[in-house]
Amino acid sequence: MSNLEVVNENNDYIVVNKMAGLISEKSPYEDCTIENQVFNHLLKSKRKPYIGVIHRLDRVTSGVLIFAKKKSILVEFNNLFSNRKVQKTYLAIVKNKPPKKKEQLINFLVKNNLQKRADIVQSKSKDSLKCILTYQVIGKNDFGYLLEVKPQTGRFHQIRAQLANIGLPIIGDEKYGSDQKYFPLSICLHAWKLTYQESGSKEFKTFEAPLPKNAFWNI
Repeated sequence: MSNLEVVNENNDYIVVNKMAGLISEKSPYEDCTIENQVFNHLLKSKRKPYIGVIHRLDRVTSGVLIFAKKKSILVEFNNLFSNRKVQKTYLAIVKNKPPKKKEQLINFLVKNNLQKRADIVQSKSKDSLKCILTYQVIGKNDFGYLLEVKPQTGRFHQIRAQLANIGLPIIGDEKYGSDQKYFPLSICLHAWKLTYQESGSKEFKTFEAPLPKNAFWNI
């Protein structure tokens, strides 16, 4: 079992840097999940720890993930997410040169349950959901271009599908057309920052997850 990387922890929540390759929440089919790792970590200081799953990341994605340590905190964060008061910032590496330095993408997405992927469709339908993100190129190395991506909606596989739709599949993401190998059960997509406004405060709080430690991210 891999080690848990804790970014921040207090009495209300714990913030971790999720390792790609693991699923976010516990499952009857897998022994090693991020939620299991968090539970074992909390057992060191509390006999019966509470864990609230606030949000999730795809198995293949690494980065910042928050778990509540109290039911009231879970409810509070759920409200923040549902009211879109949380801004996630991702980093992605793509092999192909982006058509623009900075761009907003607006698409309609349909979840393909059979193939476990998201399909971009040309127009709105009863099954489609609108998805919006902005990306900008912030770096480059021998592997490709580093994009900072800010989704404004939280759709299934949104970033992966929208970037692939304009010819920018994320490195390692074979499901969406990447022809470049990366690490098993991983793609070059990292949930870098998570920012929210604390309840009853004008202050914004940001958590940042360190980048994966491999050559692709040396930019």
